[in-house]
Amino acid sequence: MKSWKHWALLALFIVALALGLTRALNKREQQQEAARLVAASSKTVTKLALSERDLFQAEMVELQRSLPFTGTLKAVRSATVKARVAGELLGLSVREGDSVRAGELLARVDSTESLAHVQQAEQQVLASKAQLSIAQRQQDNNRVLVQQGFISPTAAQNSAASLDTARANLKAAQAALKIARKTLTDTELRAPIAGQVAARLAQDGERVPVDARVIEIVDAGAMEIEAALPPADALELRVGQQADWSVEGMAQPARARVARIAPSVQAGSRNVLIYLSVPAQEGLRQGLFVQGRIGLGSVKAVAVPLSALRSDKPRPYLQLLRDGKIVHLNVVPGAQGQAADEDRVAIKGLAPGTIVLRAGTGAIAEGTPARAALAVPVSASQR
Repeated sequence: MKSWKHWALLALFIVALALGLTRALNKREQQQEAARLVAASSKTVTKLALSERDLFQAEMVELQRSLPFTGTLKAVRSATVKARVAGELLGLSVREGDSVRAGELLARVDSTESLAHVQQAEQQVLASKAQLSIAQRQQDNNRVLVQQGFISPTAAQNSAASLDTARANLKAAQAALKIARKTLTDTELRAPIAGQVAARLAQDGERVPVDARVIEIVDAGAMEIEAALPPADALELRVGQQADWSVEGMAQPARARVARIAPSVQAGSRNVLIYLSVPAQEGLRQGLFVQGRIGLGSVKAVAVPLSALRSDKPRPYLQLLRDGKIVHLNVVPGAQGQAADEDRVAIKGLAPGTIVLRAGTGAIAEGTPARAALAVPVSASQR
C-alpha cells in the first residue's frame, strides 16, 4: 500500500513540473513575439502627407519684374503766401478749401506807415527837382558870365559841381520813392498761383512779423508722387518707365510715369528721391500715402514662389520633395517678379518640374519621409 502511494505522489509531481515548464515556455514565446512586433513597429516610420496646397512645381515663366515703392502725393505747383512787411493783418477772409485766382488780393498788412513813407519820398523828389532847377539856371548864368569876363572860371566850376550834386540828390530821392512804393505794394498779399487754400496759418487782425507764413495754396490739377528708394534699387530706374499706384480707397490702380530722378542721395537716409507724374484725377489730395510698383521689364527663367525661399540658415534654400523625402537645396536667388498674380523669384540652376514645398508647410527636417497625398499641381503654363 505504501509503495502505491509513493508512486502516485511522484507521478503528480512530474505532471505538475511538466505543466509549469510548458507554461514558462509559452510565456517566453509570447514575450519574444511581442518584442519582435515592437521592433518591427519601430522600424516602420509614417510618411508626412503633403497636400496639393503644400506643393509647387517649378516652371519656366515670363517674370514681370517690378520695383515696389511707397511715397507721398504732392502738388506739382504749390505756394506759400508770406508777409513781406511787419504789421497788422487786415481783410483775410479765405479759408481752407477756398479756390483763389492767380493775382487775387487775399489780405493786406496795415499800410498807414508805408503810405506815409511814400508821401514823404514823393515830396523829397519834388524838393530835389526844385534844387536841380535852381542849380541848372545858376550854371547857365555863370557860363554866360564867364564868357563875358564878369566872373572867374572857378566860380563857374563851383556852380557846375552844385548842379551835379543836385542831380545826384534827385536820383537818390527817386530811388527812395521806388523803395517806398515797393514797400507799400508789399503790404498786399496776393495769390501767386491759382488753386485752393490748403492751410490758413494766421488770423485776421493778428500782428505778423516779416516772412510770417499766412496762407498755403496748392494746385490740385497737376499732381506727382515723391518716393524715396535705396540706391541699389534706383540703379535700374530710368525716366519714362511706367508704374502702377494706388491710395487707400481707390477702386483700381492708376498709371504713372517716372518724370525725374534726383542726381544725389539724401544726406541722412542715403535714399534717392524719385518723382512720378500722375494724370489729373478727381479726388486726389496732397499728402496722401501711395503704394505702387515701377515696371522694369520682363525676364524668362525657372521660378518658384518668393515665399518658398527660406532664410533660416546661413544660405537661402528651398525645401524639395525628392525620392520620398524632404531635401534642403541651397540656391542662388535671381530676379524677382510676378507671374500668374504671384510674387516669384528666379532660381539659378533649378530644373523645371522640381517639386518645391510652399511656405505654409513650415520648416521640416531634412531627410523626413514624405509623400504627396494628392497629385502634384500642374502650373497653368504647363497645361
